[in-house]
Amino acid sequence: MKTNGLHHVAIIGYDYEKSKHFYVDILRFSIIRETFRADRQSYKLDLRVGNGDVIELFSFPNPPPRVSQPEACGLRHLAFAVNDIEEIVAYLKSKGVAVDDLRRDEITGRRFTFFKDPDDLPLEIYES
Repeated sequence: MKTNGLHHVAIIGYDYEKSKHFYVDILRFSIIRETFRADRQSYKLDLRVGNGDVIELFSFPNPPPRVSQPEACGLRHLAFAVNDIEEIVAYLKSKGVAVDDLRRDEITGRRFTFFKDPDDLPLEIYES
């Protein structure tokens, strides 16, 4: 199979307004479009990440819980490339986001760390 790249990543949040605040106001992802789908009683928020990557943030009434720890089977985490990891860590902490200690990738030598979104989805920042 040949692909042209990653099209989008989809995330379902329990509390749409809380998730929207986190991804738009704290992580500063820009809104492409916001759609309310009345037949599903749900929102779909398309967010621009970086130079063109897209996250689709969904809300659904009563979504089932999902294991989301980084070591659980399934999608492990989302990782965002950053230039100055210490600046981003300080920024996240200033917004009240708990951030793990910095680690170093034993293969690449790059630093990285994890934090969580409002639904405990593990997110990673990885220095470019």
